[in-house]
Parts: sequence; structure tokens; C-alpha cells
Amino acid sequence: MKKNNRTKLAVMLSAAMLISAVPTSAFAESVNKSARMSEAAPPAPSSEGDVMKEIEAPVDVAVTKEKAEALARKYVSIPKEYALQGAHFSMDMLAGGKRNAWGLEFVKKINGKHMGSIYVRIHADNGQLLEFNSYTDNPAAKPTYPLKVERDDAQQIAFQFISTIAADYKANIQYNLDYGVQLLPPLTGEVRHLLRYDRIVNGIPYVDNYIEVQVDSEGHITSYSLQWDNTITFPKVDTKLTPEQANAKLRAAATPQLTYIVPYNVQGKRKPLLSYELQPIAIDAVTGEQKEGSNDLYFRAGTVSETPVTEKPVGEEPKAGTVTEKQAAEAVKAAFKLPAEAELSGSSYNEQNNEGTGTTDAYWHLNWTMKKDGKETGSANASVDGRTGAVRSFYIYYFNGQTQAGSKTISLEQASVLAADAVKKHLPWLTHQLYMVKPDPEQYKGLSAEENRSYYFNFMHKVHGAIVEYDNISVAIDSRTGEITNYEAYLSNFAYPDKAPTIIAKDKAVDNWLNYYQTQLTYRLVQQFTWNGQPIPIEKYKVMVASGEVQGNEVKATTEAELVYRLVPRLIDESVFLDAESGGWRNRETGEATQLEKPKALDIEGHWAQRQLELMVAYKALDVKDGKVRPNEAVTRGELIKMLVLARNSGRPPGLYGSESMEKASFNDVAADSSYFLYVESALEQNLIDLGDGSFNPDGKVSRDEMAELIVRALGYNALANYDHIFKTVYKDSAQIENKGQAAIVVGLKIMSLSDGKFLPKKQVTRAEASVAFFRYLQSRAELQEAPIRM
Repeated sequence: MKKNNRTKLAVMLSAAMLISAVPTSAFAESVNKSARMSEAAPPAPSSEGDVMKEIEAPVDVAVTKEKAEALARKYVSIPKEYALQGAHFSMDMLAGGKRNAWGLEFVKKINGKHMGSIYVRIHADNGQLLEFNSYTDNPAAKPTYPLKVERDDAQQIAFQFISTIAADYKANIQYNLDYGVQLLPPLTGEVRHLLRYDRIVNGIPYVDNYIEVQVDSEGHITSYSLQWDNTITFPKVDTKLTPEQANAKLRAAATPQLTYIVPYNVQGKRKPLLSYELQPIAIDAVTGEQKEGSNDLYFRAGTVSETPVTEKPVGEEPKAGTVTEKQAAEAVKAAFKLPAEAELSGSSYNEQNNEGTGTTDAYWHLNWTMKKDGKETGSANASVDGRTGAVRSFYIYYFNGQTQAGSKTISLEQASVLAADAVKKHLPWLTHQLYMVKPDPEQYKGLSAEENRSYYFNFMHKVHGAIVEYDNISVAIDSRTGEITNYEAYLSNFAYPDKAPTIIAKDKAVDNWLNYYQTQLTYRLVQQFTWNGQPIPIEKYKVMVASGEVQGNEVKATTEAELVYRLVPRLIDESVFLDAESGGWRNRETGEATQLEKPKALDIEGHWAQRQLELMVAYKALDVKDGKVRPNEAVTRGELIKMLVLARNSGRPPGLYGSESMEKASFNDVAADSSYFLYVESALEQNLIDLGDGSFNPDGKVSRDEMAELIVRALGYNALANYDHIFKTVYKDSAQIENKGQAAIVVGLKIMSLSDGKFLPKKQVTRAEASVAFFRYLQSRAELQEAPIRM
């Protein structure tokens, strides 16, 4: 038996060396990634039929273009019919130097038709294979279900390939058990196993350097990537914290933050839910000192004020009505300083149904042009709420750094007051909930007015101390005039409770989050930026580059490695958040209650349908109560429809968009708050079920006759099945079968079986029988995929 497996693996590996198909999107992603990393993008071919002519590339490197092509064909076994279509030379910046690389694109064409592409990157200094990806136009190829090659076999194939292609790296890598793992069993044969081998330094994984290989379910290697930087200097550490000591330090540093979030794929209107968020943190592996995280976006960098802008609101929210273009323009002029020569040059009015809140949003978008002596000197634009007249955004720009007047320099403190005053003026009803994010003064230290043209401020929206993460208020103050040059107030229209709800203790929240995270010892790179000889924080660097105040090459960057303990998420099959009120976990997408540890069915061990039942349980098509899935109980109509819709949708819950469809139920016994609502509505939309008399009966039992029709509808053969005279049904109980054509199809495809020559159409289907039928449906669906006829 072992010999046969080794033979099978050897055959797979041999086949893997001949490049197989990957999706166009995967190939494009690889090319785009390479282009982003490079200083030059690959040249576009002048026409479809062009093949690159042999010319001498003006590049002085150890590996010429011709040698790179020869190496690519050797490494990847590129067939001769693939011609070199394009080549580009690029330079990648490393931590302590540079790396030159050739990017080569090979194409296969038949009668002018593009049949396949293979993209390869070769190290131009030492000839190492850095990356390859491929695409083949082969519509006749159809993967089988269940998979021919599972992840364990794919891992062996990948490692054998690495041993051949990157033998010098083999001793310094370690297989990453978690990366790329699909926790849910696949519902389709179109699976690509993503495998990663992390770089090991001093016995410790450096997870930002790795070798990544993708193997499809047929055993073919479809992509390869070597992400490795030999210029990094790693610190030598004699002593470090033990894992126990590190966990204690991480726990002490953990500070969960109350946050309002809004799940986006929910039934009915979306609403904010209060969560306790705990972002992953890192500590120095030697000292235990908490390291600055890289999760904060630069526009929120700084220290959040402990108190709001004002203790109480300083005004009322404007009432809703109708705002004309003239009124919108006047609102902007009253709110911000527009120069006298500013002329309204364009406007547009937009209304949009807000599916999340069930309201209609309306906005005016206005543009102004400033001119002097017949020449444009600047421009301005604004967005105004079409219902209330509140200005939501404003931006003014002067060409060539011109300003209206003034050469004095506004201090950071003065600018802070001006930014707070702007919020009081434009958002008076929210000032008691807005907290200024105070910028680090070091960002602006020693800069002249020309070097620092603007101060940037952000305000965090909090309700009862909880951050409203989807709201953003920002203000930019001109450092020479004190005028507002940029203002944005993106605010949601959700309602919040008048009083703070009762929540779990912070210690409890930390306990729960530390069950979610695991502690990882690894290296990470830290960049230090220097401008004009002075160190600057990364936040300032990003702000200055984004605003155009400096070019990226004006700032020097150095990179160092440091050893840290950090929190990383455990491997779970869904994105979750911690409900601050109940202390339980919820799905971040749907808001539904869930668990980190999925319930296990204890009553299917050794059952004849164990594998199929486990598949349905994994996708929550069948529930587990008190550790039991009850395989021999009758399946309900609701459960069967959920199985079908999940099977057709590769395991993903359906999404019904639009507030009307989310609220209005088609059946009188499946309300919008039912756990079956999305699935039943999706099945009706796909014509898998009929509306009938308006009742669905989700708890009703299902006969074999009914299940046969449902499966045939899902396969798309129901119209054909209705011509039942073309099917030979010599069953002992044929006269009792209502859907004879459908029964013939499911039996012929071996989705359902006979019992002593009988179909038993009236027999109720058990949960186990339904699970097996849908597993076989998945197999048949893969086998019935038909390639298009080529004329």
C-alpha cells in the first residue's frame, strides 16, 4: 500500500513539473505584484501576434536576458511552443541593498488565439528562481470531487519541488502548519492548496521571509514565490523571556477597547453592535517592553484626548428638509473662507438608497475655480448634505503653493484650537462625543512654514466611551494663514442607546481575547526614517509624502530586525468579534452568535454516513444540540434547502442586498428573522422552489420524491425530467412516483439509490440520507461540467 502511494506521489510530482492551469486572476495578481515591487513595469506587446525580437538588452548584470530565459525554461519546464512575449528588468529594494531581477512572460498561441501564459522572475545576479505563475485556456479541464490530492500530499509535492528548485534554502525553512489551511472541507474540486515554508533564523521563524507554493487538487504546481532578503542583519540574543513570562507581559499590556461595529451581511436593517476589540500587540522578546504597533493608520496617529471637545453639545443637529444648489453653495461660503474671485464651475446632485439604515441619502457636490488675470490660481470643492445643508467635506488648493495672504507661522497649539473651533462650528450637536487625536509635536519640530504647509488633525467619535470605528472627522489647517484647507466629516446615520449598556468586565474581555490569540516568537523589521538629518516617525513620513511636501527619495530609511513575542490569531474558519454585553463571540460578517471551538457531534462516530454528516455540520447546514446531530431523524424542509443553497454556493451564505428584499418575506411562515430566511429566499430567487400558496413549512418532513425533484432542479435538468416518457423507470413502485423523470435522473447518476428494486417515493428522508445525497450531488455536478464545442 505504501509503495503504491509513493508511486502515485512520484507521478503527481512529475506532472507538477509540467505547468498546469491557474485562473487568469491569479496570473494577473502575480504580474501586478511584481510590477508594484519593481521600478519599471513590463512593456505591453504591440499586437496580439507579436513575439519579442532578439535584441541586446542594455543591462549590465551577471545573468543576461538570454540566460534568464534558458534558466526559466529549465526550472519551470516551459514547453517549446511557449514563446517569449515580453521581458522587463527591475530592481527591488531590500533591507540592506538591492536585488536585480528579470521578469519574463511566455505565451502560447494557436491561430492567433491566446492559449496560455507563464510568467517567471529570475534573480539577475545569481540566477535563482524568484517566482512563477501560469494560466492555461483549457475549458475541457474539470477537477474531480472529492479531491484527488488532499493537503498532506500537496505538502509533499511542494517540498520536493523546493528541494529541486531552491536546494540552498531547504535547510533553513520550516513548514507553516496554519498558513493557507482551509478549515472547512471543500464543496468543489476547484481547490488550490496554498503552502508556506517560513525562514528559520537561529532556530526562530522569521515569518516575513518564506517560500510559498500553490498546488491544485490534481497535484499540479501552479505557482511559486521566494520572498527572501539575505541583506537583513538579525540580532544575536543570549537570553530572552520564556513563553510563560511573555504571556504575562502580553496580558498586562492588553487593553481592550469598546468599539461599535456594523456587520455588513445581515438580515433586515443593519445596526451597530457593541464589541470589545483587542488589536494584536507585540513585546520585546528580551525586555518585555511593549513595541509600537503598525496597525494604526497614519491619519489617526497621535494621542487621543482624554476629554471630548466640549462637555455638552453646543448646538442642535440641523433639521431635514430640501436644500437647493444655491443654498448648498451659500452654506459652504458661510462655513469656509472662499476668495472673492472663486466662481462656481460645476455642481451635481445625487440621491442614494442607504441599504444599511433604510434611508435615502442626498448630497450636493460643488466645484469652484479661482482665477487671477485670466489664469487659474486654484480650485475648491465641497460636499453638502442635500437634506440638512450641513457641509460634509471641503477642500481648497492653490497652484504653485500660493495662499491668499499672510506669511506668519501658526503654532501647533494655535492650529489645535482652530481645528477644535471648526468642529464646534460644523458639528455642534456632536462635540461632546468627539475626541481630538493630538499629533506628536515631534512631527512638526524645527520645520519652517514652507516645509510644513499644513497641520493635520483627526477626531475620534465615541458613544458612551465606545469608538465608532466607521466615522471619520479630519481637519487640515494652513500653517501660514490658519485657514481650513481640508475638512471631512463622514458620519453614519445609525441610532445609539441613550444610556450606556451593561457590559462585561475588561478582565473577562482580556481572558476571552487571549483564547482567540496565540503567542508567537518571531523577528520583525523596523524602519527608521531620517529627513534633513533628523529622525521622524513613520506617521509623519506618510503624511508628508501623501501631502506632496516631500518626495520619498528625500527621506533616508534604515531597516533593522528585532526579536519579539506577538499575538497572532488562532486558526478559525470565520472572522469574529467579542460581544461586549454578553461576552460571547459573534460572526463579524453576519452578527450571528458563534464559538471559537466548534461543537462536535458525538453520535456519528462510525456511522455509515459519518463523512457526509461532518460536512453538513461544518457548514452549519445541520445543527448540533448537546453534542448530537441525530443522523437518523427526519430532515426538515428548512435544513434541506439550506444544504442545497450552500452546496450550490460553494459553502458561502447567500447575500440578499437591498433593504426591501431583506425585510419582506416571500413566505408567510419564514419571517425575516428566521435562520432559514436567506436560504429560502435565495432558493426561490434561483427557481429551486415555487411560491405555491405562500407557505413553505420549514419544519415539515421531506419525502424521497420531493428531494429528487429538488436535486434535479439544482442540476438544471428539471425541464428535461418532465418529459418522463424518455426515461426508463422499471421500478417496482413506479406507479407511486410522482416525479418519474426526476427519480430516473437521480438514480441514474447514483445520487439516490433503490431498495430491493423500489424507489420508495413517500419515505421520509433522514438527516444522514440527505447529507449523502448532497455529497453525491456535488460529485455529479463536477462530472457533468461540459466543455464548450469548438467549431
